[in-house]
Amino acid sequence: MSHLMNTYGRQPVAFAYGEGCHLTDTNGKVYLDALAGIAVNTLGHNHPALTSALARQANRLIHVSNVYQIPEQEALATLLAERSGLTEAFFCNSGCEANEAAIKLARLYGRRRGVDRPRILVMEGAFHGRTLATLSATGNEKVQKGFEPLVDGFVRVPYNDLDAIRARRGDSDVVAVMLEVVQGEGGVYVAQDGYLQELRQICDAEKWLLICDEVQCGMARTGKWFAYQHANIFPDVFTLAKGLGSGVPIGACLAGGRASGLFAPGNHGSTFGGNPFACVAARATIETIEAEHLLDNAIAMGERICGELAERLRGVSGVLDIRGRGLMIGIELDRPAGGLVGKGLAAGLLFNVTHDTVIRLLPPLVFGAAEADELLQKLVPLLREFLGSEIQEGKRP
Repeated sequence: MSHLMNTYGRQPVAFAYGEGCHLTDTNGKVYLDALAGIAVNTLGHNHPALTSALARQANRLIHVSNVYQIPEQEALATLLAERSGLTEAFFCNSGCEANEAAIKLARLYGRRRGVDRPRILVMEGAFHGRTLATLSATGNEKVQKGFEPLVDGFVRVPYNDLDAIRARRGDSDVVAVMLEVVQGEGGVYVAQDGYLQELRQICDAEKWLLICDEVQCGMARTGKWFAYQHANIFPDVFTLAKGLGSGVPIGACLAGGRASGLFAPGNHGSTFGGNPFACVAARATIETIEAEHLLDNAIAMGERICGELAERLRGVSGVLDIRGRGLMIGIELDRPAGGLVGKGLAAGLLFNVTHDTVIRLLPPLVFGAAEADELLQKLVPLLREFLGSEIQEGKRP
């Protein structure tokens, strides 16, 4: 009998060891990891730059309270500010906590502008977390069901739809727009560069905050440090977690421009957030991404995988789309695809399915050509078998 709460639909496998882009289960079977802990294991498994940095820090200091200065935290904030163009960082432990901080910043910003009930525009299909505020901002009724009443103050609009944003101009209660630059749980949908650029202009004109949730798509996953950089814009606030610590829990909320200087002592906080151990993990991650040119690698491997998938699945009935950016890839099918996850396990391949019909690939950023080819060799036959190998000549996904 398990004494764990029944909060996960777990797969029937447990892992004992990881090396690079592969995991070994408790029975000795080896799997190619194309999920990376859902975009968490940025450097794969057992990367020497990370493990050595963590061992050194564990022998020195793991945690002190935020009532004291933490040099490792200040160094990490500087690294993120230099790479993002924003100026302030708050550290926490997870993506939903980072998004909670962003929501609180927006409300505080609105209240200081004299808005009694500040509202934030959020997107259909969004996923921002499972705390009550981030759950309320999320655009998925399935994950909200049973937890009503939800937190007020969110107005939902379609994703990638500028007309829906324009229709809200002049609304005196709106103080911010919050969106994922790439929707992960929502089906791997990418915000168009032009959409982000005009969204930035609208926010400037209306004096709204632009909040970018980069929890899944940030930290070099799309081939830029942060996915908003593809559009050559700066948000007022953005959030990080998942890949920031390569498996060590850490989240961050960064602010700049009109969002800077809002929090004061007592407005927000975290017991564990930004402790020395977690900050060293994040710093080692950033330094290794740069040393091993993993930004360029994310673009190259993403193009290789998407290009080969399109070619090898040409004419396969049931493949609706192959999309993504860098090493954040979705393959949309015309039917529920959850059953493929177990077939992948049997074939020694780890991935997941989101939005019911989208196979989501989030490999470690150290994925190389050999791993990309192994992924294709395992995944393409699974898809063909699952879809019945129905070939329609001339049809290309």
